[in-house]
Amino acid sequence: MRAYEIVHILDAALNQAAVDAKLETFHATLGGEITAVDHWGVRQLAYPIGKAATGYYVVVQVTADPTALPEFERLLKLDEETMRYLVVLNEGQPTSGASILADRPAPAAEESEDDEEEVEGEGDDDGGDGEDDGAGEGEGDHGEGDDTDDEVTEDVPPSSGPPPFTGARGRRRRHEGPPIVLLNYKDVATLSRFLTEQGKILPKRTTKVTARFQRQLGTAVKRARHLALLPYIRDHGA
Repeated sequence: MRAYEIVHILDAALNQAAVDAKLETFHATLGGEITAVDHWGVRQLAYPIGKAATGYYVVVQVTADPTALPEFERLLKLDEETMRYLVVLNEGQPTSGASILADRPAPAAEESEDDEEEVEGEGDDDGGDGEDDGAGEGEGDHGEGDDTDDEVTEDVPPSSGPPPFTGARGRRRRHEGPPIVLLNYKDVATLSRFLTEQGKILPKRTTKVTARFQRQLGTAVKRARHLALLPYIRDHGA
């Protein structure tokens, strides 16, 4: 048994009850256990699939036997209301469009402790007045660092799915913000930071990321394009 994540793009005319019934029929062939189901609902596609401009997105995480996947995919291909699907190994990414970011409170805490020790040393010579000032400055620096980290974590998209694609954000010299522990291919907001205005992936020499992350980025962008979360090319004439 292996853990998989399956993204379905179904006909936008279906409601949630009809989608649940259809998914139950599909996943019965896998013979595994469904661990999570996240209905994103009807969303605008980054590019038309056939003649459809919208689709019903639903993300399912399931544990199943790999030998059951061929029959499962055969049923998906025969279903007329399934516009597109993607089956990948579950690497621990959430069903929403959020990537897993690293916490970076340590540098700010170390700097505040160093400043506090320096001011305490000066306060001993002045008669102890500097000790109170140093403690206050250390707490102020630490508080500002915590506010910055909180603002970064609040930008993570909610569990109802990633935000709709609004276009690339131009060229960036490097990725700003906390390090990305796990890049989610459904995280449109983060992926768009690494794309040019024409929709191409920025090179590693521009973004200053590691070679390993650049390979993960390429895989994530290809999956997002397949699911119509990102366009293959930006249409400037539209």
